[in-house]
Amino acid sequence: MAMQIYFAIQVGLWSTLNPSSTAFQRAEHWRLCTWHWSCPIQSHWVSYDKISANLKRAVLVSEDDIFFQHKGVRVEDMQKAWEKNQQHSHPGSKSKLALRGGSTITQQLAKNLFLSSEQNYFRKGQELIITGLLELMLSKQRLFEIYLNSVEWGEGIFGIGAATQHYFASSPIALDRERAAALASALPAPKCFDKAQYCRRANINFPIRQDFILENMDRVPLTPILKSGSHP
Repeated sequence: MAMQIYFAIQVGLWSTLNPSSTAFQRAEHWRLCTWHWSCPIQSHWVSYDKISANLKRAVLVSEDDIFFQHKGVRVEDMQKAWEKNQQHSHPGSKSKLALRGGSTITQQLAKNLFLSSEQNYFRKGQELIITGLLELMLSKQRLFEIYLNSVEWGEGIFGIGAATQHYFASSPIALDRERAAALASALPAPKCFDKAQYCRRANINFPIRQDFILENMDRVPLTPILKSGSHP
């Protein structure tokens, strides 16, 4: 109970304050920097209105195209992920493909902000509780802003500010459609996108994924869709 209260207080503070780091960032900082004189971690905050709409749409297509419509989880996707993962975890299965995920942007954010990367039912249950807190206490725009500023975009590269500087020596507001789609295509396997040495565990074709994102960017909304008869 004390842990849930702590999570709720933290989430409440983030309605006005920006998270200084996430659990995943701290773990990567420890892995990359503990025994080194210099630390390759890159991250700096960019406000929501200074991030290109191209990038926002591209990320939604890549990670969660109905983010602004759901309440934090996509039950059907979670069920499909469970069935797929059960098939691959069967003793007779010879597949070495990465297991399919069913997480929304809010679930990814919950995991990155607070939790470890280990896979078990307790951690998944805690992820769902935090997801509920995030959806209850923060607006969709604020959730998306925190996600874009905390998600990994390469080894030691966190957030869209660091990513655009690292890959394009540019700023997030200046991203055109092609560059936005390229960055969004990296999200399922960001370390592989950045460094070939990490691609042994990844099963992703970045150019094909980028083309798919480009084809679908215009169909995703950047605000909640109001139901018929409702008011802003």
